[in-house]
This record gives sequence, C-alpha cells and structure tokens, in this order.
Amino acid sequence: MLTDTEKRFYTPQEYLELEEKAEFKHEYRDGEIIPMPGGTTNHNKIALNFCRKFPLTIDGQDYDIYALDLRVWIPDYRSYTYPDVIIIKGTPVYHSSGTSIVTNPCLIVEVLSKSTRDYDRSDKFRAYRSIPEFQEYILIDQSSFYGEQYIKQNEGEWLLKIYEGGNTVLSLSTIHFNVSFQELYQRVNFDVNEET
Repeated sequence: MLTDTEKRFYTPQEYLELEEKAEFKHEYRDGEIIPMPGGTTNHNKIALNFCRKFPLTIDGQDYDIYALDLRVWIPDYRSYTYPDVIIIKGTPVYHSSGTSIVTNPCLIVEVLSKSTRDYDRSDKFRAYRSIPEFQEYILIDQSSFYGEQYIKQNEGEWLLKIYEGGNTVLSLSTIHFNVSFQELYQRVNFDVNEET
C-alpha cells in the first residue's frame, strides 16, 4: 500500500486502460494520474454556447469542434488532457487506433474555475504550445464576463488580449469567427456559487 508521501507512476498505456473503466475523468501528466474536478452548470453552458455558435465551415474551410469529452495527447509532455472545447482544421489526427484522442487542435477553449485557472494559464498552456498546429488559446471565466485570448505570433511569441464586460465581442484571430459575451454567457447565472 502506498503512503501519502509515495507516488505511483503509470505508463500511458496503464492510464488509458484505467481511464476506460473509470467512473470519473482523469488527466495524465508524465506518469501521474490526476482526477479532474467535476463540472458545473455554468461551466458546461459556456462551453456548449461556444460550440452552438461556431459554424463548421468558415471561408470555405472545414473545421471540427468537440466539447468536454475528447482527449488531446501531447507527446512532448507525455500528457493527456480533456480540454473544454477543441477546434481542428481539416481532418482530425488520432493517437492510437481509436477516435477518442486527437493530436492536432488549432484552437483550444478552457472555461476557468477556481481549482483549475492557475494550471490552465501555466503548465497546461505550456504543454499545449508544444503542439505544432496549435495557434490560439481562449480562457473564459465562468463567474464573470471575462476572457483571455492568446494568439501565436511566432515561435515562442504569443499575444495576449483581455476581454471584459457583458457587451464584449470575442474575435478569434486564426479563424474568421466572432461571438458576443451575451451569446457566450447565455443563461449563465453568476449568482449561483458553484465554483469547483
């Protein structure tokens, strides 16, 4: 039996086998299996509102959009994550033989919560930046009209834009698409304290 100070490290294959049978989702970070916090109604509404508004064909180019359950494999960091929203330009590139893990998102959206916001802005973003196709990162707060947009300029150079207020319009940079915060936060109740 492991004590509190001992950590068990897992291979990616062990993680995938355990995750297949798990009742709740977990991320994999270079040998460690990390339980994911439960989602909230506001969190889900924001992610799904973004998906509902996003068209699958823009300027004659095809995009696929996925929410909440699809994993991303990041080989440079030996990491599996579950982004809230993934956009892929063209055809998904799958990791392994199934269709539940992709490797080529061009844009990722994460809805921020108290328990994940620091990780989403730091180590997780660092890992995402190692994905060659990854060009844009959107962070959306679930408890106020606030968002952050990171746009790749050059290798190792990202531009940060801040969005605040209910009348704001989020304009994607790598894809010709705009969504207002009124649409993004539709039916979100800031008065309910459901942060995890």
